[in-house]
Amino acid sequence: MTNRMKSAAAAFLVLFSLITLSSPKLDMDKLVAFTREKYDEDAVKRIIAWRAMIDNKQQLPEQEKLKLVNRFFNYFEFVDDIRLWGKEDYWATPLEFIGIRGGDCEDFAVAKYFTLLELGIPMEKLRLGYVKSLTLNQFHMVLAYYPTKTSMPLILDNIDGEIKPAYKRKDLVLIVSFNGQKLWLNKQKGKGKTASSSARMADWDNLSNRYSMEQFMSDE
Repeated sequence: MTNRMKSAAAAFLVLFSLITLSSPKLDMDKLVAFTREKYDEDAVKRIIAWRAMIDNKQQLPEQEKLKLVNRFFNYFEFVDDIRLWGKEDYWATPLEFIGIRGGDCEDFAVAKYFTLLELGIPMEKLRLGYVKSLTLNQFHMVLAYYPTKTSMPLILDNIDGEIKPAYKRKDLVLIVSFNGQKLWLNKQKGKGKTASSSARMADWDNLSNRYSMEQFMSDE
């Protein structure tokens, strides 16, 4: 593992400890006030709905959680980074994505990833997948869920809203996948070898450094 991957993994573990609702507890008044000041009342409603989903659906079976989160975020609008942020490539945090209610494929996948982690899905079952969309003839990002270490993953995607096993997504060619622990180079759908480095780690590192819920935790 490279130093960059080690630092990114460490940043992620700190981040994940901060976004859990165990200790310390999230102060919704702080989060709502921040959202109202930075965005608008519609954004406040989305933030409240997001947190209510996380708080109230912890006991659902894992695949029901996948459906719920996939459906929630797929109502958002696809917007290119250049139009939204004035940059060719920008990975928005879940708060930015929910506040604006729009983003590109990375933003959809990242928001689903962090939300499912908060809903109790183990990190080792989730991977962000960088793919080639044959239909669109462009690179794309999806979220992959692995029920077991050796099983075919299920794909959560903003282009095709139906959650499907990877073998049914013949329009996608999986190139690289990763989570907060590892990064894989993929030779075929559902399988891959661990990679030592990737340009995508720079985007992940940047996102991990920017996304923190610490400011919204209770002082009590």
